[in-house]
Amino acid sequence: MSFTETTTTSWFSRLKGALIKIVVGLVLLVACIWLLFWNEGRSVKTYRALVEGAGLVVSLDNGSVDPANDGRLVHISGPVKPVGVPQDDMFGVSAEGAAGLERIVEMYQWAESSQSETRKQLGGSEETVTTYSYRKEWSRDEISSGSFRQPGHDNPKKPVADARFSVPSATIGAFSIEGRAVARLGEERIVPLSATEASRLGAAVSIGKPVSVVAGAAVFSLNPQDPQIGDIRIRFERSDISEASFVGAQRETSLVPYKTTNGRELFLSEAGISDAAQSENTIITWAVRIGGLVGLLVGFAFILSILGVIADVVPLFGSIVRFGTTAIALILTLLVGPAVIAVAWIAYRPLVAIAVLAAGIALAAGILYLRRGKGAAPATAPA
Repeated sequence: MSFTETTTTSWFSRLKGALIKIVVGLVLLVACIWLLFWNEGRSVKTYRALVEGAGLVVSLDNGSVDPANDGRLVHISGPVKPVGVPQDDMFGVSAEGAAGLERIVEMYQWAESSQSETRKQLGGSEETVTTYSYRKEWSRDEISSGSFRQPGHDNPKKPVADARFSVPSATIGAFSIEGRAVARLGEERIVPLSATEASRLGAAVSIGKPVSVVAGAAVFSLNPQDPQIGDIRIRFERSDISEASFVGAQRETSLVPYKTTNGRELFLSEAGISDAAQSENTIITWAVRIGGLVGLLVGFAFILSILGVIADVVPLFGSIVRFGTTAIALILTLLVGPAVIAVAWIAYRPLVAIAVLAAGIALAAGILYLRRGKGAAPATAPA
């Protein structure tokens, strides 16, 4: 099910849009420069906290609690025993022996997708042909149909929300750990619903549709084999964990976040019997770096996009100019991004800062060299 829409944008409207893009691009540049600088500071502080913690952490036998270690950074590991039973009080579903329980609610809804093709016209105008397609699918997220391009594909409100439940606490030997910290480490397994539990769900959820059990889930539908818009499906998953490792501050018999001298908090956890991992900081740092660099590229491209719009009076010229502005935006990104990262690291690791800056300059110089080589190639070709 789809329909096609064709729109034409005049050259003056495109020029106005390009001017707005300049403002957006400038804001994006400032935001991404701040993000890159903040990220390096966060990374350095976290790294220092981890180094400090590594020098202070004491590995303990989980079988007994020594009051002399109160307030110290300690590492414990061993079999995990949940205290209590996670339960969804709304529906009366529980998971004996689990550390956590999750209610997953899906609704059968309309979803919209679009595909556009843009063609430049002589004089600088632009024609865009967009095809909108609609399909029905099960989704945990509530899809808002108010923004759909074509009317007649209305989604109702999701009658029941997702939810997570965990035990109040769990024990590792003589030590107690907060229940949510344990539940998020567990392995997720389906909790198949019985007919009795499904009937209880049917009594609690009033949407005017019968409930039946399909593959362990409660399905509210007149015909589960042929679902209709607004049908819902509720299933449960339990979080089971047998062994884990934790690093935190000992407070009597409990483990809590440890505050380092630079104000960062340390509370590390990992499923299984092993030392607590320190790779999370690196993953987050690189993810933010990449996101910041992409943002810089988009910002520079937005600022330079007005040149392509001006040249689009003759579409061929516009394509050539856009190719050039894209290369310039990439070069500026490779210069500015590493420079910001280097400045942020100078106070902590000057050698690393210099290396990062040099790498960015080398990449930018390499792109310039290749572009000059391509530009010179036609001149040296035989007549």
